[in-house]
Amino acid sequence: MKRREFGQYCGLARALELVGERWTLLIVRELLARPCRFTDLLDNLPGIPSNVLSSRLKELEGAQIVERRIAPAPHRGVVYAITEDGRELEPAVLSLARWGNRHLGERNGEIVPASTLVLSLRAMFNRQAAAGVTATWEIRAADAVLNAVVTDGTLTASGGSAPTAPDLVITISAKEDEVPTFRDIITALRDETAQVTGRPELLSTFLQVFAPPAA
Repeated sequence: MKRREFGQYCGLARALELVGERWTLLIVRELLARPCRFTDLLDNLPGIPSNVLSSRLKELEGAQIVERRIAPAPHRGVVYAITEDGRELEPAVLSLARWGNRHLGERNGEIVPASTLVLSLRAMFNRQAAAGVTATWEIRAADAVLNAVVTDGTLTASGGSAPTAPDLVITISAKEDEVPTFRDIITALRDETAQVTGRPELLSTFLQVFAPPAA
C-alpha cells in the first residue's frame, strides 16, 4: 500500500506520513512496552484486522521504526521490536496519552491494555524521588503483569514478569477480571486494599516514585 503523502516539506507532515495511519501508533505503543509476536499484537489490539496489522507492520519495518528479531530462548519464532529510532517516539506518545487522558470520560466496557500501564509507569516516574533507589516491583492486575525496575534512580519498565526476583509483588483485585486503570492501582495502594508480598517498606517507596500527589 502506497504511503499517504501530504506534499509538504514539514517535519510534522512527514511524521504523520510515517505513523499517522489508523492503528499505527497503537502498534508502536505495544512495542514500546515489550517486543511482541504477531499473535500478541492481534490479541492486544482487539478489532484490528490481521491484514491491516500485516500492512502496518510492513510500513513500520520499511521506515525502520520496527524490526523483526528472533525470540529469545526458550521461545521460538519471530517477534517484532521497536528500533532505536522508533523508541524516540516515546516522548510524543506519552504526551499524546497525557492529553488524551483529559478526554477519556467514563469507562464504558473498554479494555485497559497492559501496555498502557507500562507507559503510565514511565510517564509518572519521578526521577528526583527515585534518586538512590534500587528496587524491583512486579504488579499483577487481572490478566496484566508488568514490572518496574529502578537501579540507582534509573527506570526500566516493561510488560511481563520481573526479570529477576522482585523485591515487592503487588496484586490488585479486579472487578470481573477487568484490568484496572493506573489510577485504580494507585488508589488500591493508598487505600491498602492491594495485596503485597515481599519488602513492605517498598510500598511507600513505589508511591513516592510513581504516584502523582493526592488531590
